[in-house]
Amino acid sequence: MTIDTDIKLYGYYRSSAVYRVRIALELKHLRWQQIQVNLLEGEQRQAAYMQLNPQGLVPALATSEGLITQSLTIIEYLEEKYPQSPLLPSTAIDRACVRSMAQQIAMEIHPLNNPRVTQFLIAELGVDEEAKLQWYRHWIALGFTALEQRLQSTGSNGQYCFGDTATMADVCLIPQVYNAQRFDCPLEDYPLIRSINDHCTALPEFIAASPESIQQAGG
Repeated sequence: MTIDTDIKLYGYYRSSAVYRVRIALELKHLRWQQIQVNLLEGEQRQAAYMQLNPQGLVPALATSEGLITQSLTIIEYLEEKYPQSPLLPSTAIDRACVRSMAQQIAMEIHPLNNPRVTQFLIAELGVDEEAKLQWYRHWIALGFTALEQRLQSTGSNGQYCFGDTATMADVCLIPQVYNAQRFDCPLEDYPLIRSINDHCTALPEFIAASPESIQQAGG
């Protein structure tokens, strides 16, 4: 990670949505700085951050042009602003395919397992830890089953979700697999997803964006 104070990424090292943005920044070889917002300590709800992002969510990207929230919107902004190392294919139909897979992960799988949801299950509905894990694994299995079929139908080479380079779909997939592994979700039935994850997480840009690298850097 190289640093440029013109691009500041507010987020928590283990947040999937922030992780997506870090991968995009690294794939585009941009200089940036992560400003920690510790979700475990509730810093996202403190006045200083709420003034920055009234929704109280991460990520938020501060640029010389203004502040941007929502991870996919940030990634689209980076794609338009910095077209080098594109994260979307060249044709409209292929771009639609990649966006569809990215949104399948970011909008259909991730929200159901977001900490806000799982914490509500425990605190407000009285769900115990085992039931919470059952909930988590159910939605991962449902989402990954559909995504695996999609990857098969679009001819994934097992290195990337689409084509021969990393796209927005991979940017979204790798953090979701990271979370699935954290919660011991069975992944045996998803050979393409596992193969893509193994390939991408060995690339230097994905390593630099990983939660472990950010934690080591104190971000």
